[in-house]
Amino acid sequence: MFGLGAGEILVILVIALIFIGPKKLPELAKGLGRGIREFQKAKDEVMSEVNKTAAEAEITEVEAEVIHRTDNYHSDHDADKDKAQNNVDPEKIKKDHPS
Repeated sequence: MFGLGAGEILVILVIALIFIGPKKLPELAKGLGRGIREFQKAKDEVMSEVNKTAAEAEITEVEAEVIHRTDNYHSDHDADKDKAQNNVDPEKIKKDHPS
């Protein structure tokens, strides 16, 4: 716990008992526990929001990549189609396939 050993924690508790008193020590410990719980809850909320934002950013990045690849595919496909149409010789087709 926080890098403290059992002996160190015991010394801290004895000093707290001497300075704070036996009546106030349970109230102080309860308040400290609440504070730690609230801090943990706030930390968890921040981490959740960070993870959510990171996931959304990753989804946006993947969507952009899909759109980019789709556009490239269509432009390559259209270029191949245009090239094939330009290489067609109507006279040769008529000669090879008479009606």
